[in-house]
Order: sequence, then C-alpha cells, then structure tokens
Amino acid sequence: MTAGEVLDIAREGVWTMILVAGPTMVVGLIVGVVIALFQALTQIQEMTLVFVPKILAIFVTILVTLPFMSQVLESFMGRVTEMILTTGG
Repeated sequence: MTAGEVLDIAREGVWTMILVAGPTMVVGLIVGVVIALFQALTQIQEMTLVFVPKILAIFVTILVTLPFMSQVLESFMGRVTEMILTTGG
C-alpha cells in the first residue's frame, strides 16, 4: 500500500467521521445556544438546565439519523475492505 493510498483512506475516514457525527453535533450546538439564550433572557442561572434538553435532542437526532449513519459507515467499510483485498494487505 502506497503513502497516497494511506492518505486517501485517512481523508475518507475523517470525512466519514464528519458526516456521521455532524448532525448530532449541530443539533447539540443549536440546543445549547437556544438554552443559553433562554437563560440570558430570563436570568435563570441554573447550570444543569442545559443537560436534559440537550441529551434528549441528541438522542432523538441519533434515532432519526441512524439509517444514514449506518449507510455511510457501511460504505466506508466496504471501500476499505475492497482496498485491503485488492492490495493484499
């Protein structure tokens, strides 16, 4: 396996990680900003207020995007497996 192929696999791995984790991270960020804005507007300074809505939103996002996540991971694993089989290791 050449250095170029290793870099291609690494690049695809990073892109796959971004695609899989991206929706969950974006939802967590949006919920965190909305809760922080709510806390600033109402002057409620409860530190634990942000955790429950953020956990619920992330859980729902994972449930909704799970088919997409598994498809992306399966596609990446198929490409890596094919590359291993064709190059012999």
